[in-house]
Amino acid sequence: MLFLAVFSGFLAENQREHMVEHQREKEYANALYEELLADSVSFYNKLNARLEKEKDCDYLYAYIKDSSLTDLSKAFYPAYTTVFYLINSYAFEPKDGVLDQLKSSGSLRYFKNTTLQKLFGDLSVCINNVRYRNEQEYQFFANPIKPFMLKHYDFKWPDELRKKDQNAYYLNLIREYRKGGSVIKANILNLASFDRGEATNMIMFYKTMMASSRSLQMNDYINTNAKLLQELRKNYNLK
Repeated sequence: MLFLAVFSGFLAENQREHMVEHQREKEYANALYEELLADSVSFYNKLNARLEKEKDCDYLYAYIKDSSLTDLSKAFYPAYTTVFYLINSYAFEPKDGVLDQLKSSGSLRYFKNTTLQKLFGDLSVCINNVRYRNEQEYQFFANPIKPFMLKHYDFKWPDELRKKDQNAYYLNLIREYRKGGSVIKANILNLASFDRGEATNMIMFYKTMMASSRSLQMNDYINTNAKLLQELRKNYNLK
């Protein structure tokens, strides 16, 4: 009788631990799902903005190559600003706070599904690749773009634009400026030393770098993100 009582207690405790682990697994799955879903929304917002920026690269390239640099069009400084000034606004920064917490605490062990385990590893690789690519883009901004901008960009233009709404994002201000009828005058500074060939070559190299990031590292990330969201929905009835 004593043996049966001890054995029954062991089974009950084992069952209780199993239920607790299953509950934790569902909670972690839900937290991961929410983080991944929010990231996917952020991704597509950044993707659309980056596609707009690539178009600005094309416009700026054509304008600098063939148009007047002393009588600038209204469209020049918005494109000049988005291409060379607003760098961080276009960087997609994937979040992995929940995944990192699960790794560091050893809680990934709760996920027994081998497909999920593989996707967790794939996502970590994709996140690292996106961050590495972000760093490469930033390094190109640090040199040669930043020295070029300090020499040839009129920073009074974004300062005047900011006066329209001190709390708005520059991208939103630029979109509104493009639709409106007002014009903020600005010039290319130190025009005598402005090299059209250098500027256009820099623009197209930067566009190529951005397009490569979009079609490779960012694309790999969002595809893995989508697969992981689908697998989490299937295994945990998430919506």
